[in-house]
Amino acid sequence: MNQPGFFDVEERLARLSGLGDQLEAFSRTVDFEVFRPDLDKALSYSDGRKGGRPPFDPVLMFKILVIQTLNNLSDERTEYLINDRLSFMRFLGLGLSDRVPDAKTVWLFRERLTQAGAIEILFNRFDATLRNAGYLPMSGQILDATLVAAPKQRNTNAEKADMREGRIPQDWQDKPSKLSHKDRHARGTLKFTKAKRQDDGNMPATDLAIPFFGYKSHISIDRKFRLIRKWKATDAAASDGARLREGLLDKTNLASTVWADTAYRSKANEDFMEKQGFVSKVHRRKPHLKPMPRHIQRSNAGKSVIRSRVEHVFADQKSQIGLFVRTVGITRAAMRIGLANIVYNMRRFLFLERLNASA
Repeated sequence: MNQPGFFDVEERLARLSGLGDQLEAFSRTVDFEVFRPDLDKALSYSDGRKGGRPPFDPVLMFKILVIQTLNNLSDERTEYLINDRLSFMRFLGLGLSDRVPDAKTVWLFRERLTQAGAIEILFNRFDATLRNAGYLPMSGQILDATLVAAPKQRNTNAEKADMREGRIPQDWQDKPSKLSHKDRHARGTLKFTKAKRQDDGNMPATDLAIPFFGYKSHISIDRKFRLIRKWKATDAAASDGARLREGLLDKTNLASTVWADTAYRSKANEDFMEKQGFVSKVHRRKPHLKPMPRHIQRSNAGKSVIRSRVEHVFADQKSQIGLFVRTVGITRAAMRIGLANIVYNMRRFLFLERLNASA
């Protein structure tokens, strides 16, 4: 077997480009250097005067997190595939003989960013890039939330009661290793889905309630470009509607209209939006024990045409990114959800740029 040469690698990379390498499109469209000042500030690396091996370039490490999020990879799998795939190496600017960060290095890098609370800053940095490219938030905004699964915990009823009260169970305090593996922030809830028609053609009288454990991702997208502009991570049991008043509304949107489903309909929210200058297009609820008035049905149907656009964002994150929380604790979960939101905006940015180029 002949030893592969430089031109063999170049030819293979050219074939990958011809087949449509998404990471190459990322490199052409997204300027990852804009993240460097925020990464440097969050990481606070030493100047190297004490010696030792220098750290990997922070932009390279951040691009590894992008690869990891795009492909829903564990740290170990990420290390393996960077060594294995030419497309990953090209995206990272690595040659065949260059040193590749191992799984532990990737974990430590992500952990330092998590503890520094850098994910919100990095998200805002890329949002500024989108605005500079002409993608200003406009035509109003749409709010919604989705459940994000986390590994289930095997806890006793007493332990669950302690966690609901914000206490650490006594048995866990005596076992630090056990405590470190217990997620005290994730919560259980019920996920309601529409009942499906049975084999005999009959429709069940009630919808299905499925137990769910994990976190919740709350987002606000602009109607025009469907880019995520505001986001928040909470436990799965948190109320959707209350988040509206916790910084989820984007005051920079050029239009004041807000669309959302009935979970966001409350007097407190309506008063809040009116005081802040927003125009509510939130769905109205069905009156208790009464049929829905026809004019409200028509109004809700018209709102649904616009509001449903936010579902495409969650569908993309679940199907393309495989959004799932593998870590322990709300801080790490927010890091995972925040990265997924950044990567979604990057993918949407690529789509919008291709759309403009072909127009």
